[in-house]
Amino acid sequence: MRTKPLHHSALYAIVAGSLALFSVALFTFTACSTAPPPPPAAETGSVVYKEGVPGGVIVNTVDVSARVTAIDTANRKVTLLGPDEDKFTVKVGPEAVNFDQIRVGDLVNATVTEELVVYLDEEGASAPDGAAGVVALAPKGAQPGGLMAETTQVSATVTAIDQTNRTATLLFEDGSTKTFPVRDDIDLNRRKVGDKVVFQVTEMIAISVEKP
Repeated sequence: MRTKPLHHSALYAIVAGSLALFSVALFTFTACSTAPPPPPAAETGSVVYKEGVPGGVIVNTVDVSARVTAIDTANRKVTLLGPDEDKFTVKVGPEAVNFDQIRVGDLVNATVTEELVVYLDEEGASAPDGAAGVVALAPKGAQPGGLMAETTQVSATVTAIDQTNRTATLLFEDGSTKTFPVRDDIDLNRRKVGDKVVFQVTEMIAISVEKP
């Protein structure tokens, strides 16, 4: 297993999507700006698994910042400049009670953490597939910001095991299939068609606003 770096454009989409917790719409475009660019994005990742046990945990964390370059108070829109000088505009909803505190030049910081947990449901005790989330916004008068976390669970059934190429083919609930490589330390003789594999993906986004 390995982590896959996120492209900056994808980061902006994630940040804008999280800002949509305070809003309902997102539009992206590219333009020039005289505002100083924010610092470059930083990414870290880790993979944890137990020898001989199928599955494991992959965690990927990205810190990305965007600077406020324009504010449309009447329409509750904020234009942000990313580190690659990409601009995107976010329409902020009424849930963001501290919208009036945001100023041009403010730095919007977002920490995006993605965690993928994969395991065999050998006891058949895993929860049903689905998603659950939580949103927490800063109270009125506090520094603008918030936190969003969402966990999605998807299960699949092993339909084929290739001992020679060390792969397993999984059938997902939506009818799609995908073949995955299997680590060398996993004893495939102990695995069988019909095994259920559970994927839990958790995305957490923390946003804060830093005054210049």
